[in-house]
Amino acid sequence: MAASTKVLALKSPTQTGEWTVVLSRKGRHRRNSRKITIVKGQQQEQQPWVPTDLEIDPDRQSKLMHKIQACMKKIENSQFFLAVLDQMQIPKVLNHFHRVLGSESQLQMVIYGIGSIESHETPRLQLSLALLMKRKFSWIGDIEVFDPVLSATESQVLEDLGCSVLSLNEQGRREAKKSTLFFMPHCEAELYNNLLQANWGVESLNRIALFGNSFETYEQHVSFKYYDQEVSLMNSSVAESVTHILAARRFIDEFRIETISDDYFAAFHDSSWHFFKLGCENELQLN
Repeated sequence: MAASTKVLALKSPTQTGEWTVVLSRKGRHRRNSRKITIVKGQQQEQQPWVPTDLEIDPDRQSKLMHKIQACMKKIENSQFFLAVLDQMQIPKVLNHFHRVLGSESQLQMVIYGIGSIESHETPRLQLSLALLMKRKFSWIGDIEVFDPVLSATESQVLEDLGCSVLSLNEQGRREAKKSTLFFMPHCEAELYNNLLQANWGVESLNRIALFGNSFETYEQHVSFKYYDQEVSLMNSSVAESVTHILAARRFIDEFRIETISDDYFAAFHDSSWHFFKLGCENELQLN
């Protein structure tokens, strides 16, 4: 499959002082663009969360469950899924999973930023992959899910599928006190950066396996052309949202996900497994 053109677009600041950098691909509609958002002077805090709509619609619930089951069947019978399974079991990758597990028997899975599984097929495909991985590998444990856009009906369907929906918006700042697989396809850069910042220590990072946007791709796009001027993200406030991502590139083993066919491009392109291999605190310097 021929590579698509990647474009960075810099939107003007909003009235709240937000700057947004979007990495998109021409000719394809995507649910999530590669986006970095900075809110100046605003400290992110974990907050209690409930769906904005509190009523569960049984009809919508049934239809959504059928859609997810169809997605799971589609992926399970695909060459894409076989490729993902094969990659997870090659010695280099499997050794990383064993190292992250340590003495524990299972990796807890945390899914951030899944989006609306009722409104879009892309998040349904992403969720289906996570569920199928848990079904396939006994060393993947309980699944926790959070996205602030989830409705009460979507939350109930997730519970019916065996997942737990978090009642706290952690802003991605979950400290890995035990071995954890963070499943975060196509999240905003800020969310990955929050996760790294909350775990910026040797023991915590070594307990993490991360499925998400390629950190290598972020590194390749920290500098770009805006009109006819060279813009360096590292010289702007936007750099705050990628500081830990870029610093982590020094001690990450990254394994790219092959989408195989266009059916899975929107959901999984530019995705990678990331494993942190740290020996001492000196490697954690940000500069």
